[in-house]
Amino acid sequence: MIAVAMSGGVDSSTAAALLKNQGEELVGFSMQLWNQRRINVGPDGEPLPSRCCSLDDLYDARTVANRLGFPFYVVNLESEFERDVVQPFVVNYLNGLTPSPCIACNSFLKFDKLVELARSAEATKVATGHYARVTFDESSGRWCLLRAVNRAKDQSYFLFELTQEQLSYALFPLGEMTKQEVREIAEKAGLPTAGKPESQEICFVPDGNYARFIERYLLEEPRSLPVLNQPNGQIGPISPGDIVTRNGEVLGQHQGIHRYTVGQRRGLGIAAPDPLYVIEVDAMHNRVVVGSSEDLLKNEMLVRRINWISIPSLTRPQRVEVRIRSRAEESPATLYPSDDGDVIVRFDQPQRAVTPGQAAVFYDGDIVVGGGWIA
Repeated sequence: MIAVAMSGGVDSSTAAALLKNQGEELVGFSMQLWNQRRINVGPDGEPLPSRCCSLDDLYDARTVANRLGFPFYVVNLESEFERDVVQPFVVNYLNGLTPSPCIACNSFLKFDKLVELARSAEATKVATGHYARVTFDESSGRWCLLRAVNRAKDQSYFLFELTQEQLSYALFPLGEMTKQEVREIAEKAGLPTAGKPESQEICFVPDGNYARFIERYLLEEPRSLPVLNQPNGQIGPISPGDIVTRNGEVLGQHQGIHRYTVGQRRGLGIAAPDPLYVIEVDAMHNRVVVGSSEDLLKNEMLVRRINWISIPSLTRPQRVEVRIRSRAEESPATLYPSDDGDVIVRFDQPQRAVTPGQAAVFYDGDIVVGGGWIA
């Protein structure tokens, strides 16, 4: 039996259809992660439109499971999602970082819980609609994560934290397909999700306004969360601070560092003869540092909390290609191990807007060597 993660979109629906056509016995699971009526609501209390994790998505997932003829269950993980994804998202922004919540969701919820659910259902694999591939390397005895054949849709970047156990369960039926092929299969199977638009936004911030979400969350959920720029190290009111140059010259005021990220140009509210960009978000001193476009270029970076996939650990320098954000092109670099398990990445060519809090994923051709978090 195969456990299928059903998001209510065309990709997971098609993955299920492909497996069903292969004669596999399936059981479907959808995860209720976030109450869309919380925080992101309109003037009359109506939820803002979302293309991900809504009640409509759960209905679509159930409809597909019924159409294909396999049992389907909804698992409520709202408390776990808030604890493991939403709260770290808020804390990271308040600590001057730019988080990637979709990676945390894949690592700590979707695959972690799916493997647990698969075991309870006596399933041997967990299938999702991700565009990626997984293989077992006999020579190393390790499960390997690979890019999707369709580079334009590849989602391996978001899966770099999967453990060897999780990869041993993982099944990605769409790994060698294009989006057009997926939609054609869904249409031929008569699936109601065949023409459903893609979801690009973070599910709990459907309008993309991260700053407003954080401000509303803090008003709704007063609690103790670790934030660097508070005297007692705990969460407190968002406070204004200085916007400064690298030399410390004060150019203006900000209304909260959570509104800024490295590389940002718009919204600074500063008149200057030359364009200014955010080059650092200094949470410890509650300030935003700005500079020129050239100031954004970095030759190296420190990466922490590494998860190795194709190798057990890094024992010597290794040549790789590195992606420093989800939509960036990979850049040639050399990885250097450190005594504490961190990795120093030295690029062949300077990279623009290396952003603390984002994921850095290391590739050797199509193989994901591993990845970690930019410090």
